[in-house]
Parts: sequence; C-alpha cells; structure tokens
Amino acid sequence: MNSKTASNLLPYPVIVLAASGDVDAINAVLKHYEGYIAALSTKQLYDASGTPHLCVDEALRRRLETKLITKILTFKVA
Repeated sequence: MNSKTASNLLPYPVIVLAASGDVDAINAVLKHYEGYIAALSTKQLYDASGTPHLCVDEALRRRLETKLITKILTFKVA
C-alpha cells in the first residue's frame, strides 16, 4: 500500500469506536465520507432558460448519511 492510499484510510481505532456507538467516532466517519456522499447526492437541475446547475439534494444526502450510520452500528469488528 502506498502512502497516498494509507493516508486516505480511517484509523482502525476510529472504526472500532464508531461500531461501538461512539458519537465522535461516527461523526469522524461521516466527515471522512462527506465528499463522496455529496457527490452521490448531486443532481443536475435546469433553470428557466435551460442552463444546467449542479445542486446537492439534501434529502438524498441525509438518507445516505442515515444509511451509513445504520451500517456502522451493525458492523462487526474482528
């Protein structure tokens, strides 16, 4: 694993704490993935003149965050 890849990983202790329900650790995981979640939540909308605009669908973003939190809390740490 190169140093660029290693620096993009969540530390193992954060994962363990998040899986056990630690709020600060869960927030750290959400912060780690916020860019990816925003990218997944981005939609292209058009104004009255037909000009495209990229917007984050906040409802979809919240649903993805909720889904991530749910999966974090059911994650089994070896």
